Amino acid sequence: MIRTRSKKVLLVAPQAFPDQLLAEYDNVKHIFAITSIFPEMHETKPDVILFDHAHMAGNLERILRRLQTNPFYKHIKICCYKRNESITADATLKVLGVDHMIYHADLQKTSKSNVALNAINNLVNASLLRLMAGVV
Repeated sequence: MIRTRSKKVLLVAPQAFPDQLLAEYDNVKHIFAITSIFPEMHETKPDVILFDHAHMAGNLERILRRLQTNPFYKHIKICCYKRNESITADATLKVLGVDHMIYHADLQKTSKSNVALNAINNLVNASLLRLMAGVV
């Protein structure tokens, strides 16, 4: 997940995007067209931009370079969602200004660990309730 809790998030991705990434955010603007990134940035002034690497294809490097060279965009955190980890491609993205990389496998681990934690919490709560019922 994205570690920073932001007020405004700009998501550049196709329509079919994992909802787990957006669950914690109230104010997310989702755009599909790559050509509308910069006009939307000026309109919403986001704190975080989340790019879908597969959706951006060859345009991501050009856009990241533009973001890096303009001081207007320096306060914006840039995140990139990828299906698979690639050491060379990820290193290039980091150099171009990507702050956080989010991988599909990490989302699967997070959802599995959340299910396990919820099950443990339910067991503890049930045990405490039985213990409290025996005390009263």
